[in-house]
Amino acid sequence: MNSRAPNGAEKRVGLFTVAYVLAFTGWFLSIGNFEFIVYIATMVGLIALVALTLRVAEYPVPMLWALSLWGLMHMAGGSVPVAGSVLYNLHLIPIVETEQYFILKYDQLVHAYGFGVSAWLLHHLLLRHYPDTGGKATAYVYPVLGAMGLGALNEMIEFSAVLMVPDTNVGGYYNTALDLCFNALGAVIAMVLVRVLKGRS
Repeated sequence: MNSRAPNGAEKRVGLFTVAYVLAFTGWFLSIGNFEFIVYIATMVGLIALVALTLRVAEYPVPMLWALSLWGLMHMAGGSVPVAGSVLYNLHLIPIVETEQYFILKYDQLVHAYGFGVSAWLLHHLLLRHYPDTGGKATAYVYPVLGAMGLGALNEMIEFSAVLMVPDTNVGGYYNTALDLCFNALGAVIAMVLVRVLKGRS
C-alpha cells in the first residue's frame, strides 16, 4: 500500500475541515443543540474514513474540497439562525408550495449537492478499482444507486437523532421523502455532468 503522506493541497482541505468541525462542535454544545452532536460524530467518522483511504483511493483535490463544502453546508444548516429558524428551513425558490411542504429549501439543495458529490466519489472509486467499467453504463448507474443508498443511511441517522433527542429539527414524512428524492436528483445530475465533461475531454 502506498504510505505517502498527504500533500500540501490535501492538508489544507483537512485543516479547513477540522477547523470548522471544532468550531461548530463548540457552538452546538454552547447552545445545547445535542441533536447535532450525532451529526458531529458522523462527520468525524467520515473524516477518518477519507483520511485512512486517502492513498488507496487517491481522491482528486477538487473532490476533497467538494466533500468539505458539503460538511460545512450541513453544519451551517443546523446552526445559523435565519428568520426565526435555522438555515436548513430557509425557503429559496417557490417552485412548489403546499400546506405540507415547500420546494425549494436550503435543506433540499444541500441534499442534492451532497449526494451528487457522493455519486461523483463512488464513480471515481469504481473506475479506480474496476477500470474496465469506464465508458459503460455501469460506471454511471451504480454510483447513482450507491448514492441513493447512502442517502437512505443518512435518513436512518436522522431517525436515530429523533429517537435520542425529543425536540429535533429533522421534519416529518414529507421531509424524509423529499430528502430521498433530492438525493436521487443530485446523484443523477452529477453523473450526467461527469459524462458530459468526459465526453468533451
